[in-house]
Amino acid sequence: MQVKEKAPFLYNFGKNLFKIIFTVFYRVRVEGRENIPQTGGVIIAPNHISFFDPPLAGSMMKRPLKFMAKQELFDKPVLGFIIKRTNAFPVRRGVMDIHAMRSAFQILKDGHALLVFPEGRRSKEGVLGEAHSGAGMIACNAQVPLIPTRIENTNKMSRFKKIVIKYGKPLYPPQNFFKDDYVKLSQAALDEISKM
Repeated sequence: MQVKEKAPFLYNFGKNLFKIIFTVFYRVRVEGRENIPQTGGVIIAPNHISFFDPPLAGSMMKRPLKFMAKQELFDKPVLGFIIKRTNAFPVRRGVMDIHAMRSAFQILKDGHALLVFPEGRRSKEGVLGEAHSGAGMIACNAQVPLIPTRIENTNKMSRFKKIVIKYGKPLYPPQNFFKDDYVKLSQAALDEISKM
């Protein structure tokens, strides 16, 4: 089922604000927008080097993007209030969060775009980390394509380095899969990111 995508006011406001900031101050360059399906469930799977990666990915896409974010962010008074109104939902790290998984599957079933980091967490060193099963598991069970996405220089924003975001060709999960395929698909996304 395809649900008409209508983003909350705060999401649209933030998207436009970040787009201006990234474009004016960081001369952001975007490649591969044509690789993102315009309709239907899809996972945007970027490397993760900065807290600015989610707003960058969201502000550079034409269609609204939904986010899976760590529970701790929702527990902070001001940030929690904002993040709840910007297409994000919480996930508890380190455990199998059934509620978060159901939310993710429903989002994709309804035909939305969802951001999931294949590494599972931010790489403070700015290099690709180890693949986790989350992105692959969601893609396999939801049977939606996964878009490898390379983000460059958001960890160097204080130096006003030019930011680059590249959307790669879709990766499609196997129709018949096993648990081993979860990490394999996440790793395939990271392998594609490393080649961009």
